[in-house]
Amino acid sequence: MARVRIYSTGICPICDKTKALLEKWGIGYEEVRVDLDQASLREFVKVTNGARMVPQITIDGKWIGGFTELTELHMDGALDDLAG
Repeated sequence: MARVRIYSTGICPICDKTKALLEKWGIGYEEVRVDLDQASLREFVKVTNGARMVPQITIDGKWIGGFTELTELHMDGALDDLAG
């Protein structure tokens, strides 16, 4: 199982940008499409404490937030150990 999970939808340009950045950084991820599956949507709401926007990201099961928070972690070097 990937350490990074991205909760996304199929029509979200920021989700696409997030996935592209993770790929550029060499960080593997698992995408969870909340628009395709009710169980995934329920998981999303529970994990993110009711977030209403995508993308939302978890690392090792801990919710970190969205695109902005991910890029801040990257700038701080906090994602360096995730690169494969």
